[in-house]
Amino acid sequence: MDSTSSPLSSSPFEQVSRALGDYIPRDGAAAAADPAAPQDDRSEPPSQNGDRATTGQEQILGAVNLDLDLRITRCNLDAPAFEGLMVAVGGAFADLLPPGDIPTVTRRLRQVIETGEAHVARVQRLRRDDGSELVVSMSILPAAAPQKGLTVSLIAMARRLHLYASETAIGTSLDIGETAQSLAQSLLVWGDVAAVDLDYAVWTGEAVTEQAQGRIRLRRAALMPDRAWPEGYLTPGDNLPNEASRLLSLAVTRDDVAQALVIPNREAIERALGDPRLVRALVPVDRPVSVACMPLVLEGSEGAPPIVLGVAEVWRRPDRPFHDSELLDLQELVARTAHHVDLARQHQREHAQVLALQRRLLPRAGSDTIEVASVYQPTTPDSAGVGGDWVNSFPLPDGRTALVVGDVVGHGLGAAAAMGQLSMEARALLSAGLAPDEVLAHLDETVTLLDDADAGLAAGYSALGSTCCIAVYDPVSHQVVTSSAGHLPPILVLPDGSARALAAHPHPGLGTAFALREPFDVHTFAAPPGSLLALYTDGLVEDPAVSIDEGIDRLTDAVSKVHPWDDLQQVARSLVVEFASRSRLRDDVTLLLARMAGRRKRDTVAWRLPARDDAAARARTLAAAVLRQWHAKSDPRDSALLVISELVTNAVRFATGPITVRLIKTGHSLLCEVGDTSNGRPRLSRGGLLDDSGRGLRVVHKLTTRWGVRWTDTGKVVWAELAR
Repeated sequence: MDSTSSPLSSSPFEQVSRALGDYIPRDGAAAAADPAAPQDDRSEPPSQNGDRATTGQEQILGAVNLDLDLRITRCNLDAPAFEGLMVAVGGAFADLLPPGDIPTVTRRLRQVIETGEAHVARVQRLRRDDGSELVVSMSILPAAAPQKGLTVSLIAMARRLHLYASETAIGTSLDIGETAQSLAQSLLVWGDVAAVDLDYAVWTGEAVTEQAQGRIRLRRAALMPDRAWPEGYLTPGDNLPNEASRLLSLAVTRDDVAQALVIPNREAIERALGDPRLVRALVPVDRPVSVACMPLVLEGSEGAPPIVLGVAEVWRRPDRPFHDSELLDLQELVARTAHHVDLARQHQREHAQVLALQRRLLPRAGSDTIEVASVYQPTTPDSAGVGGDWVNSFPLPDGRTALVVGDVVGHGLGAAAAMGQLSMEARALLSAGLAPDEVLAHLDETVTLLDDADAGLAAGYSALGSTCCIAVYDPVSHQVVTSSAGHLPPILVLPDGSARALAAHPHPGLGTAFALREPFDVHTFAAPPGSLLALYTDGLVEDPAVSIDEGIDRLTDAVSKVHPWDDLQQVARSLVVEFASRSRLRDDVTLLLARMAGRRKRDTVAWRLPARDDAAARARTLAAAVLRQWHAKSDPRDSALLVISELVTNAVRFATGPITVRLIKTGHSLLCEVGDTSNGRPRLSRGGLLDDSGRGLRVVHKLTTRWGVRWTDTGKVVWAELAR
C-alpha cells in the first residue's frame, strides 16, 4: 500500500486543509499545499464560477501550523472571514491574540505539546491588524509523528451562529451590568467599538412604563473593548448629558416606532449632535467613524408607544458601511436583550425592596446605658444573594435593652419576608415582657406555621431550620440573659480584656424540634460596665479551610483586642472586612457589637419588703427620701409616691412572699418597679362609678406615661414610667 496516499501519514495541518478543501478558496488550498509559496500574499477573491464559494455560503474555516517555539510555519487563512489578521510565516502565534489572552492560550498550547492530547473547540478571540477582534472556535491538535509541533484549526464564528450564541449567553445573568456587558461584547463582531447606555430607571428598578418619553436619562452601562479612552469620553458608570439622552431616545423612536439609526460619517454625526462637548462625550475617536444606534425597547400596552430602556451603539470605520442584513441581525440581538434587561430591572427592584427591608431592621442607635453598632453585608449585589440574616437592638419599656440576631434559611424575597415577620414578632413579644426563651418558643411555632403550604410567604419556600439568638441586657443588675435556637454563641469581652464564647446547651433551629419538644435554655451572665458583647451570623466565621469552632476562636481573639476608646461602628466594619476576605464571602455576614455602660449606682435604689399591710406606707417613706435626694419636683414626686403605693398594695393583696421595690432615675423619666411572687397578670378594666375593683391600676394608668409587666423566674415585676 502506498504510504504517501494514506491519510494517516499526513500531518494534521494537511488533514485539516484536505477536509476543509470544499470550503477554502482553491488558490488558498494551493498555497497551503506549497510550503515554498509566499504566505503573506493574499489571493484574490474567487471568481463567479462553479466554486462552492459562489453559492453564497460564508467561508469560515482555516488552519495554522506551529513549531515547538509556537511560531507559524504554514497557514491557510484565505477565507474572507479571516481578513485583517496579521499572519506571517516565522511570526509568533501570540501576535494573533489579544494581550490579555496570551498567557492562557500559550499555556494550553504548551500543554498539548507536552501531553499529546488535543484541545478541541475553545471559543477564542483573534486580533486583527486594525485593532478589532474576530471570534473563532479554536482546536489545538498535536503533530503526527515524526513531525513536531502543533496544528491550530480555526472556525470563524459566522454571524448568525454568533447571534445565536450571544442570545443564549446574554440571558444567563440577572445582573443589569453583566447583561449589558455581555451585549456590548457580542456587538463587537459587527464593529470596532460597542457601547450600551441604559435608562437610569432601569438601574433603580423603577416602573419605566410610567416614564414620559423624551425625558429619559441614560447612563453608560457597558463599553467594549476595554482600553484607555480619550479624556471626556463616557465610560461605564458615567451619566450621559441630558441633551444627548434626549437626542438618542428620540432618534431611535421616530414616529412612535422603534428603529435603528445609522449615521454614515463623522460630519453627519457632528451635525446631529451640534455641540463639541457632546461629540467628545459620545464619539470614541477623533478619526472618521460611522455609528449604528439600536434601541432597547419594550412594547407599549394597548397601542401605547414603545418604552425605551436604553440605546446600543456600534461604531466602526466609514469604509465598512452597515448593510441591511447586518442591521437586521443587530436589531434582533438588541431586541432580545431588551427583554433580559427588563427582567434584570424587575429583579433589581426586588433586590432593592429586600435590601431596604433588611437595612430597616438594623439597629438605629443605642442609649445612655449601651452603645450599639452593626454591619450587614450580603453575599453579592444580585438580589438572589440577599439572604435572611437579620439583627436588631431596641430598648424595652422597662429600661432594659434587647439584642437579637437571626439567620433565616434561604435567600430572596421569601427569606426576607420570613425574616421581617420573625424580627417584628420577636420585638413585640419582648416588649410585652416575655422572657427570651418564651419568645423563641413562639417563634418556633411561627416558623412551623410559615412552612405550611397555605400559609407560606412564598411558593416553595421553607424557613424550617432558621436560627435565632436573643440577649437582654439589664443596666441596673449588669447582667445579660441569653437564649438561643441553633445559633452560634455570643462572645463576651469583660473590661479586663478577657473574652469567651458564652456556652449554651445546643438546641435545634426554629421549627425543627418537633421530635424533641425540649424547652429553650436560658443563661445569665455578668456584664460589668465596659463589657463588650458580639452577636453574629455564621457567614462571618465560616471558612472552608478551618472548622467552625476555630472560626469562632478567631473572632473571639479579634474582638478581645477592641480598645474601650475605639469607635464601635468602625470596629464592626473592620471586622467584617477582615473576616469576609478570609471566607471569600460565601454567605451573608451580620455583626452586632454592644458596649455596656449600665446605670450608675447613685441613680438606682432597691428595697426588699415583707408582704404586710404596712408595706405600702413603708415603701412611700423610703421612696420619698430618695426622691428628695434626686431633687425631684413636687408634682412628679407626689405622682411617683402614689404609683408606688398602689402597686405595693396590689402586690400585698394578690401575692405571697417578699415584695421588691426598685426606683431608677433616667435622663428624663423615673421608673418604678414592684416585684412579687405571683404569676397573675394585672388587667386594666373600665369599671363603674361605684366599683372599687381595679381602681389602683386606673390610677397608675392615669399618672404614668406607660406601664407594663414582665415575668421572672420567681414571679412578675410591674413597672411604671413617669416624666421627671
